Amino acid sequence: MITLRKAAHLLLIISILIVSLLPSGSGRASTLEQGGMEVVKARNLLEKMTPEERVGQLFLVSFQGATADANSQIYDLITKYHIGGVVLRAENNNFIGPENTPAAAQQLIINLQTAGWNAAQTTSADPSAAGYVPLLIGISQEGDQYPYSQILNGLTELPDQMAVGATWNPEYAKIIGSIQGSELKAIGFNLLFGPSLDVLDSVQTYSGDDLGVRTFGGDPFWVGEMGKAFVQGVHEGSRSKIAVVATHFPGRGESDRQPDEEIATVRKSLEQLKQVELAPFFSVTGKAEEQGQVVDGLLLSHIRYQGFQGNIRATTKPVSFDAAALDLIMKLPEFTDWRDQGGLIVSEDLGTEAVRKFFDPLSTGFDARQVARSALLAGNDLLNLGNILATNDPDSYTTVVRIIEYFNQRYLDDPTFQARVDKAVKNILIMKFKIYPAFQLEDILPRTEDLDSLGQSQAAVNMVAQKAATLVNPGSSDIDVVLPNPPQFDDRIVIISDSLIYQQCSSCGEQTSFPAGELMNAVTRLYGPGAGDQIQSSRMHAYSYENIRVLLEKGTGVESVQTNLGSADWIIFIFTESGMNQSEKEIYQRLFAERPDLTRSKKIIGFAMNAPYYFDATDISKFTAYYALFSKINAFYDVAARILFQELLPDGNLPVSVPGVGYDLITATSPDPNQIIPLSVGVTNEVETVIGTPVSDSSKPLHYTAGDTIPIQTGVILDHNGNPVPDGTIVRFLIDSRSANGTLEQIETQTVDGIASTTYIIPSIGSLELRVEADPALTSQILKLDITNAGGVVTSFEPTISSEENQEVEPTVVATPTQANMNTIKHEQGKLSIMDWLVSSILIFVCCLSFNWLARRTLSLKWNIITTIAIALGGNLAYMYLAAGLPGSVSFVQKGGTAVTILVVVLGMTGGLCVGLMLFFVNRRKKKTNVKP
Repeated sequence: MITLRKAAHLLLIISILIVSLLPSGSGRASTLEQGGMEVVKARNLLEKMTPEERVGQLFLVSFQGATADANSQIYDLITKYHIGGVVLRAENNNFIGPENTPAAAQQLIINLQTAGWNAAQTTSADPSAAGYVPLLIGISQEGDQYPYSQILNGLTELPDQMAVGATWNPEYAKIIGSIQGSELKAIGFNLLFGPSLDVLDSVQTYSGDDLGVRTFGGDPFWVGEMGKAFVQGVHEGSRSKIAVVATHFPGRGESDRQPDEEIATVRKSLEQLKQVELAPFFSVTGKAEEQGQVVDGLLLSHIRYQGFQGNIRATTKPVSFDAAALDLIMKLPEFTDWRDQGGLIVSEDLGTEAVRKFFDPLSTGFDARQVARSALLAGNDLLNLGNILATNDPDSYTTVVRIIEYFNQRYLDDPTFQARVDKAVKNILIMKFKIYPAFQLEDILPRTEDLDSLGQSQAAVNMVAQKAATLVNPGSSDIDVVLPNPPQFDDRIVIISDSLIYQQCSSCGEQTSFPAGELMNAVTRLYGPGAGDQIQSSRMHAYSYENIRVLLEKGTGVESVQTNLGSADWIIFIFTESGMNQSEKEIYQRLFAERPDLTRSKKIIGFAMNAPYYFDATDISKFTAYYALFSKINAFYDVAARILFQELLPDGNLPVSVPGVGYDLITATSPDPNQIIPLSVGVTNEVETVIGTPVSDSSKPLHYTAGDTIPIQTGVILDHNGNPVPDGTIVRFLIDSRSANGTLEQIETQTVDGIASTTYIIPSIGSLELRVEADPALTSQILKLDITNAGGVVTSFEPTISSEENQEVEPTVVATPTQANMNTIKHEQGKLSIMDWLVSSILIFVCCLSFNWLARRTLSLKWNIITTIAIALGGNLAYMYLAAGLPGSVSFVQKGGTAVTILVVVLGMTGGLCVGLMLFFVNRRKKKTNVKP
């Protein structure tokens, strides 16, 4: 007969077994659990907020000046109107300079946050009051200095996105993101507008304007890879104290004008957008592999789409004001989970000239209140008002106040509007709680000592500059022919560039950037007197394009320019302007057309420190060598000097198409035909393996026979640049079973991380021949499977790529990868294997069973069960810590593998045991205390 004790023990064992044998959740499940606490906090705080406090959270505002004292307009907006955040901008004179720019910015941010804190203390005595809610302090810092970075002094000079994209290595994107996250956090920023995830798949070479170097490149897959690495870097560098908002959603790469000047129209359907423009945004939302790669928000662009739902004659409103269009996009499965977990939609600046032109094309009256209302109802959560100015209002502050007061009244009068506000504010609060788990001022204010670390990351930027440098023309095989030697000691060099004058603020001192002078200084420092004496400083001269224009138009007053050009052995042109209306390009063309005597028989070098595709084939043909460096910060002048003196051979690859040299990015990222695609059996993408030809071992047969399903997988398929082909590349597995049933079968699949895999059911005993094609790569390793009742053996043939018909092949017997190898590979990647899960589950089960048996006489049935459950939970939580890839776990697994897994699980069970026993003793002491004398 089963007693109560036996029944309880049996139930306990079954419960432990079920818990232990449940596979650990994925990283996505872990994300859901982590996000739950922020949601609860946001919901609770929202219930305490007044209507005015809720409405205020909707707005990001801009303001003039670098102070936030009690008499300022921004102080009033913070303390009286409860705004959600501010955006600091150089054009609004929010920064000083060129000296002490970061320190002054940090003090301004401290004053802004403190103003909100002090205002909240007046209601702190009321237990029902919402209390202090920190401000979002936002900035756009795109890199490449002026004009797209706001802080121009005191920070590490970072390159623009295209320079990072030209490395084709996401690790560099992560490094640059980490530097930016660390430095902006030190100043006190907690909101970053960037990166741009635009895809520049169609470059503007003859008319219009585009985003140029403000994008990672022209391939959707690689833009996504770079984007998610950059986002992860910002999160890690800031220790998750900066919310990252990817810009230009849902993509404006094909637009022909700048977003703040006029609302552009792109002729794309939603299906087309999913293939190109939206693909990188999928990478940082629904398809992100790690939580750190997930963006906190998306900046919704003011852009229109023609043919959005298939009807080419229909054009949407700007998607930032079109609820139906935005709803269609956000219902895509790649966005639904992200949005449900509090993903924030942020409006692009509502105060731009582009918005004003759309809502008030005839300049009859711009109603800013209706613009803000339309943006909210369209689906934007956080409204970036910028310098919005309604008709007849004296300043932006007045317009902002009237918008907020209008929203307050609508909130009270319109239940539908109220519900929309509450939903948006909840998302805003979720993001703020992700940044600051507790809204305490000391946890929010930046520390002065953190400023000491600013500007100390130049070495990493130097490496990116070297990896980004790309030879555009001629090809690498011809460069030694046209440039057999670098400049010699007696050579004369003339360097020509534009000159850029800018200010940190309107009252700040002028700063000058003269690329020709920067390159000349770099050459002198690296190769001039005292540094190798390869060149004489007196034989180098730097001029501006304006000097050349005066020479062409007047011919007087610039005699030295003409003399030095005429006697030069080398003429170096530096290009930094973007867009199609380039004075640099025009003067370059005029010099060759009007004064060919000054350029004849000279080495002509071009350095594009901007996008490299603005020149046509005729222009490029005039260069002896044309290089793309993509960025004009100081590190890239050193690289240009090293390239010029042939110390550095640029090995980068263009991340965008350049029609002038016939470089097509689609072709470049397609499979390289000059490769033998590796092929293996017995491994799928679920069990990763080392890429390449499997190790030969004729002693191990293939344990499959007729009717079995075999997994087949390629190695990494490379593109023309030597990188893994983009995800989604079509691959065909060809299976010749003529000796078995006389058929030739094809299985079509797509790559993931450069690898394609499939499965195949062995039809019968006999021989199978397996190979794979990824057009235009048609040559692969050939596997021959000899299947018998006892199993089979795989023989590998390595074809030689040749134009001749008869190719010699050498057979190699190939073994099926072993489970031990798979475990090792998993551990090297910081992941747990199936073996780790099995060992941990058995260990937890045995330990719980042993404790339950040993403690049966010492503890009561109740406390025996409680303590055993605590042990099981402790072990499972420890295992899930490793399986979820939480901070520190990856390095543990990489170093120790299964041994570390066992150790961590044992420590978890020990912790559970301690908790269980502690509860037992606390309960026993409580009972003794309650016993009456």
